[in-house]
Amino acid sequence: MVELLAKSPAEGLLPYAKGAVELSELALGKAASIAPFKGQLDAVEKALGQGFPKVGRTTGHVVWFSQGQYLAIAMDIPDALGKYAAITDQSDAWCALELKGAAAEDVLARLVPIDLRQSQFKRGHCARTQLGHMPLHITRTGNDAFRLLSFRSMAGTMVHEISRAMDLLAARR
Repeated sequence: MVELLAKSPAEGLLPYAKGAVELSELALGKAASIAPFKGQLDAVEKALGQGFPKVGRTTGHVVWFSQGQYLAIAMDIPDALGKYAAITDQSDAWCALELKGAAAEDVLARLVPIDLRQSQFKRGHCARTQLGHMPLHITRTGNDAFRLLSFRSMAGTMVHEISRAMDLLAARR
């Protein structure tokens, strides 16, 4: 019988550093999509024990993920929440990377079609966008740090695109 081994999405590809930027894989742990039923947002927040973020923001372990949808990262979801929202386990669905360093914004400027300058995209801001041709959810986690989420099946391409942009930026400096 074949014995399957659990692997992280970017296992063997990271960490990678070039110039003033580092790319590494993040372990999200438990992750669940929460989509409150119509008129049930207050009940969901009460059952979860915390408020939900505004569009494009994060609150604690809850991240705005899409219209009417949130992602709960590294937290237990009470069973009672299922009465008020559609809950979907997302723990193995995403490749989570961290890009950090003084030139992280410059690397992403070559790949992402939104303004990620700190004056516009502050810590705790998040957005659904694209990285090249791939869907991307991006969160600024620090002055020079970003959490990048894309589908697990695109992990290799995501690492390739970002590391290539890191190489090209470092070659120009």
